[in-house]
Parts: sequence; C-alpha cells; structure tokens
Amino acid sequence: MADTPKKIVLAYSGGLDTSIILKWLQMELGAEVVVFTADLGQGEELEPARQKAVDLGVKEIFVEDLREEFVRDYVFPMFRANTVYEGRYLLGTAIARPLIAKRQIEIARLTGADAVCHGATGKGNDQIRFELAYLALDPEIKIVAPWRQWEFGSRTDLIAYAEQQGIAVPEDKRGEAPFSVDANLLHTSSEGKALEDPAIEAPEFVYQRTVRPEDAPDTPQIITIGFEKGDPVSIDGENLSPASLLTRLNELGGKHGIGRLDLLENRFIGMKSRGIYETPGGTILLSAHRGIEEITLDGGAAHLKDELMPRYAELIYNGFWFSPEREMLQAAIDASQAMVSGEVRVKLYKGLASIIGRTSPNSLYSLEHVTFEDDVVYDQKDADGFIELTALRLRLLAGRDRSAGKNS
Repeated sequence: MADTPKKIVLAYSGGLDTSIILKWLQMELGAEVVVFTADLGQGEELEPARQKAVDLGVKEIFVEDLREEFVRDYVFPMFRANTVYEGRYLLGTAIARPLIAKRQIEIARLTGADAVCHGATGKGNDQIRFELAYLALDPEIKIVAPWRQWEFGSRTDLIAYAEQQGIAVPEDKRGEAPFSVDANLLHTSSEGKALEDPAIEAPEFVYQRTVRPEDAPDTPQIITIGFEKGDPVSIDGENLSPASLLTRLNELGGKHGIGRLDLLENRFIGMKSRGIYETPGGTILLSAHRGIEEITLDGGAAHLKDELMPRYAELIYNGFWFSPEREMLQAAIDASQAMVSGEVRVKLYKGLASIIGRTSPNSLYSLEHVTFEDDVVYDQKDADGFIELTALRLRLLAGRDRSAGKNS
C-alpha cells in the first residue's frame, strides 16, 4: 500500500481474526505492531490475549481495564437522553467504539506510532465508527483496514494463512462460525449465519446473558434505583460505582429474562442486518431513568428531549460521537438533568422492568392540583379562557373553510 505505515496500534481481542491481522501487519506491511486490548466488560479473561501477542513477537502491549470510564463517560451520558436507535436498539456496540478509538490514538501518540488498525469488515458499521473517531481525534493518522485491503476472501483463506504462519487454530474456529458475537458491559450482540434469515426465530443457544422470560422466577423482584443529576448512583440504598452498578443491573436483569431484542436494523452503509441483542441492565436503566424524569422534568423539556433523541441516537449509531453536533446535543441533554434526582422503584418480572413508584426532592408533581377532591389552588373556570384562546386559530380556519365552501 502507498505510504506504508511503520508502526501500527492494533485494536486486538486475542481471537483468531485479530491474531491473523497482527501477523499480516508484520509480514505483509513489515510494520512494528503495538497491540491494545480493552476490557469493556466483555466477560473474557484477557491475559491469554497478552500472551498471544508476546508469542507473536509484540514488544509493546497494552491491556487496560476501561470499564469505569466506559460506563461513566459513554454509557451514562447516552442514557441521559433515553437513547434508542430505530425505536428499540440501546446502541451497546456503537457506544463502545469511540472509547476504543480514543485510547488507540492516545497510545499511538505515546508510542510514536503513525497508524492505527481495526478488524472491522467492509460491510458493517464499525469500520465507519472507528475511522470517523480516529480522524476526528487525529486528522493526520494513517488507518489500516485489513478486510478492505488484503487478498483473503473467506474464513477458509484466513485459517490457511494462520496455519502457514504457525498461528494456533482452535477446533471450534475451523469451518464457518454459527454466528459472531460482540460483547461489553452494556450488551451482547449476535449476528450472522444461523441468524441471517429474519423469518426464523433465533435459537435459544444464542442467548448468553438472559434466561428465557418463561423460565424466569415466578415471584417478582422489586428494586430501588437512586439517581443524581440524571445518572444512577445506587441500588437498594447501596452506592455503587458506574461499572459496578451496571454489572449488578445486568445480573438482576439476566435472572429475570429482561433485555432480549431481535432487531432488523438499517446500517449506515445502506443494508439491513439482523441482530440479536441482550441488554439486561440497560433495559432496566432506561425504564428507571424515564421514571425519575417523569416526576422531575418539566413537560416542555421532556418533550423536546424526546424530539432530539432520534437524531442523537443516529449520530451515535453512525459513528459521530466526536462531532460538534453530538456535543451540542449532549450539552442540551445534560442541562436538562440538573434536577433529575431521586429514587425509582422497579418491578422485575418475566422479561419486564415496570416502574411502580418514584420519589424526588425536586418533584414537580402536585397532588393539590391534580386531585379529584376539593382544592383551593386551581379554579376550574380558568380552563374556559384557556380553551377559548387555544381554539382561536382553529375557529378562524374553520370559518374560512366554511365560507370557501359556500362560495365554491
């Protein structure tokens, strides 16, 4: 390739594909490779990835626990907006990419690397998310995207190359994988092969974090989630760090079969794809956050947030986390959360997270105003003038249209 990079920071999982990419970068590009493995709560032991990198001759290896930063600086800000893409998807994969990309750029600067590399294919969203983030943070960085550059066209080709280069190929990696999995602390995503026909129900073995709702406990569980300025801070009175809190919600949601989603989504690149998502803790959190907003957020602000949210969700899905428009929307969303504090009680039962109570020192709910009993704070006759003024333009329109009809 033109202007071949000399030193590359690779986003490395330790799996077969990125191990092949690592060797390809060394052999075909002649580059020195720095590997970076991020612990975002994917639930895998990461030390084997370090050892694989050592075995492949890598001298600079970064294996970092980013779980707290991931939840605090990416997941929680996104949830302040009640963000869902196309009405259902909680963006578990999309929200992880900007953090990985940011850290790659930081490591490139730290190690003197002139390029970064990801393992995303040329058909999906992740290539766009990674590369928009790279270029937003360092417009001069070189980018290597092997799936768009190498000669391999199939998994058989990859395995043959791995064997040629002495890379161990586990038995369960031979042949075509039944589906691919991406996981972090927010969700698990499964796509491809056994899931490609959207008419066929996903087999139960695809689900890894949640029990079937039908098999969940027959007794509901009620939990209380505490919020401060829009972010969850406690469960049942126990203060928890962001990552610990989401981990606990994942455990509770998984036990009760909460957070399963079968989605046929529109990728940014133009095609539709089918994904099976599990977001147990995030599903509880979304419900709870809306619950605390119901009692603390003014109606005008709440409705404006709901109007802004689809645009905000689309920006994250499409890879524009580090864009000025996302930051502008984030500022508006964060401003709305100043008084969003209090507690929400949530009932977990058979796949559902239902709000059953909410309290806040900043409550806008006035029982005096809404009661069906006698009150001294609201004169019902005031509604006459309100309705008269609200209906004025409708009456004028109706009058004009009636006259036009008579004259026609």
